[in-house]
Amino acid sequence: MKVRIGFGLGTTTGMHDPSRFADLVDALEELRFDSLWLSERLSGDAPDPLVALTFAAGRTTRLKLGTSVIVVPGRNPVVLAKQMATLDWVSGGRFLPAVGLGAPIPREHQAFGIERTDRAPWFDEALPLMRRLWTEDEVSHQGERFTLDRFTLLPHPIQQPIEVWLGGRAPGELRRVGRLGDGWLASFVTVDDVATGWDAITASATAHDRTIDPEHLGVLVPYSNGPLPDSVAQFLTRRAPGADPVDPADVIPVGLRGLRTHLEALIGVGASKFVVLPLPSGQPEADDLPAELTRIRDGLFDLQT
Repeated sequence: MKVRIGFGLGTTTGMHDPSRFADLVDALEELRFDSLWLSERLSGDAPDPLVALTFAAGRTTRLKLGTSVIVVPGRNPVVLAKQMATLDWVSGGRFLPAVGLGAPIPREHQAFGIERTDRAPWFDEALPLMRRLWTEDEVSHQGERFTLDRFTLLPHPIQQPIEVWLGGRAPGELRRVGRLGDGWLASFVTVDDVATGWDAITASATAHDRTIDPEHLGVLVPYSNGPLPDSVAQFLTRRAPGADPVDPADVIPVGLRGLRTHLEALIGVGASKFVVLPLPSGQPEADDLPAELTRIRDGLFDLQT
């Protein structure tokens, strides 16, 4: 099993200074992190993932570039397929798309111009269409939302096939990963959530005569460099309304030692691809950024196999 460790910024990045983002990209490349992951939140303090990752592609030669996750419902799948294929092309095949339905936030749904109840049907039509556009020379499609007549999209991505991972944790989302996804990028979950979620995904894949590579189980792991504030528990409750309450420490490890212990537990249930993400209060200042990334490298990279 190939364990890999990437770095993410989440939906509140603090990256107001372009030179700071450039320094981050350069440091991740120099320290040989596996990947950089950018999240999407239209109403959050975060750059557009595809634009910022294109910038990162131009400064690097080996760093993989992931979205964690980018929202599909509300977007034209032809335009999105073109953007993703281009990013894969300009990066030399280093693009790692993870996609989803979007956060359960009404203002986000409003901004994307889509009703919450229409998110899943939109996604279920758009993603298979995007796959066809990436691989077929000519695509005709007649669906409830989109129509194409002998359409050719170029350039095709360098990766053939380009593998699309899905986010989500609700039962319907897990079944969708098994039905449509090439992998699962879980986030803000416990170790038990990952184990039971992967079981549900593989069962769904089997029911649809599919298999998903067992190494395509990834987890975005937020961590804190200090005590967790009370607001963290409130955030976890809002993020999964109706779910059983969890100890925030089971989701968000504290300190490098806690982060390592958490990753070891996730490896024990089959996860192998990780995105470590400092909470906004713990994100290093510009002067501390190289030191923080070096600490992560020295404390975690020996987990990679």
